[in-house]
Amino acid sequence: MSTLYQTADAEHTALSVPLAEIDTSHPELFRNDTIGRYFARLRKEAPVHYRKSGYSGDFWSVTRYQDIVHVDTNHKIFSSETHTGITLNDRPEHLDRPAFITMDPPRHDEQRKAVSPIVAPQNLVQLQEGIRARTADLIGRLPLDEPFDWVPVVSVELTTRMLATLMDFPFEDRARLTWWSDVAHMDINSGGPIKSEQQRDDELSKMLEVFTRLWEERAARPMKPDLISMMAHADATRHLPDSPREFLGNLQLLIVGGNDTTRNTMSASVYFMDRHPLEQAKLRSNPRLITSMVPEVIRYQTPLAHMKRVATMDTVLQGQRIREGDRVIMWYLSGNRDDEAIENPDAFIIDRARPRQHLSFGFGIHRCVGNRLAELQLNILWDELIKRGIQVEVLEEPARTYSNIIHGFTSMKVRLKQWAGH
Repeated sequence: MSTLYQTADAEHTALSVPLAEIDTSHPELFRNDTIGRYFARLRKEAPVHYRKSGYSGDFWSVTRYQDIVHVDTNHKIFSSETHTGITLNDRPEHLDRPAFITMDPPRHDEQRKAVSPIVAPQNLVQLQEGIRARTADLIGRLPLDEPFDWVPVVSVELTTRMLATLMDFPFEDRARLTWWSDVAHMDINSGGPIKSEQQRDDELSKMLEVFTRLWEERAARPMKPDLISMMAHADATRHLPDSPREFLGNLQLLIVGGNDTTRNTMSASVYFMDRHPLEQAKLRSNPRLITSMVPEVIRYQTPLAHMKRVATMDTVLQGQRIREGDRVIMWYLSGNRDDEAIENPDAFIIDRARPRQHLSFGFGIHRCVGNRLAELQLNILWDELIKRGIQVEVLEEPARTYSNIIHGFTSMKVRLKQWAGH
C-alpha cells in the first residue's frame, strides 16, 4: 500500500507528498482518520485541486468554504444532473438512479416540495413525542458498567426506528431499511458483501419491489402523514412508479438521508464529548447548551463528506480552468474546517456564537430537507442522557467507515456510568 494511506507519521506524509499525488477520494484516508491533514494542505496550497487517475478517476477538489458555496449555488455552471450519481464513485449510466437531488430546477423544486411537509415545523412538533418515547425506551434498557457497541445498539436502532416511522414501514421489518441504506453507499472495495455495482443494483431492486407494493396501497387510500403516502398523492411525484429507476433513486435518497447521516452524528456526539471532557462538563452544568452542542457536532463530524457537480461549460475557479464535463467535488468536510470562514475551526466548542454556520447539510437549493429533524433527534438523545445522569465512556478508538462519502463509524465500544455528582 502507498505511504499516502498509512497512519504512521501521517502529518509528515501529508505535508511532503507531491500535490499531484494527493488523492482525497481514497476511502482509506477516511478509515484511518488522516484525511483532514490533506484537506488542510489543499486549503492552503491548492484550494481547487485536480487529481488525475485517482481512486475515483479524474476530478477537481474544492476545499474552501466560500468556493464550495459558489459551486453549490450556481447550478447553471455546476450541474447536479448527471447519469452517474452525485458522489465521487460513479456508477454505470445503465444503472442510473435519478432522484430530485440529481436534478436542477425546476424539476428539483417540484419533487422536493412533495416530501418537505413531513419535516415542516408543525409536523416536527407532532413527531417529537414519539421520538422521545422511543429514545427513552431504548436508553432505559441499556446496561450500566457493561461494555457494548454503541453504533448498532443505539445509533442504528434509533435512526432506523425513526425512518420506519416516517415511512410508516412495517416496524417488525425495519432492519431491512438499515440493510438497504448500507447497500446504497457501501464501497465495493470495502470487504463488505457488495462487490460490484450490479450486485448493489440487484439488492436495491428488492427494495423497489417492497416499496412499490406499499406505494400502491397508499395511493389507493386517502393521504396520510408519511413519506410514501405524501409522494403517492403529490402531483409532482404521484407517477414515480411509472419510472422505476427514478422511483428507486428517490427511495435511496430518502433512506440514506434519513438514516446514515443522523446515525453517524449520534455516534460522533458520544465520541467528541468523551474526548473533550471540559466541553462535556460545560454541557452537564448547563443542559440548555444542547441546542448549540448538536450543530457543533454536526459541523465537526460532517457525516456527508462531499457532493459532486459536473461543469456545464468552461469556467475558472481560484485561477484553475475547469473544462465542460469535468467532475467538481465539494468537500463539505474540508469547508467545515476552513479558518477563513469559521473561527478556530479545528476546536470542538459547544457554545459557539454561530454554531449553525457549517456546510454539513449542503448549501442552496439542495440543502438537506431533513436538517431540523436530524437536530431534533440528537437534542432529545442528549436531553435523555443528561437528565438520567448517564455518561457514555468510549473505551477504545472506534472503527471508521471505508467510504469517501459517508463519514462515519462501523463500531464504537462504550460503557455507561453515572456522571459524577448526579
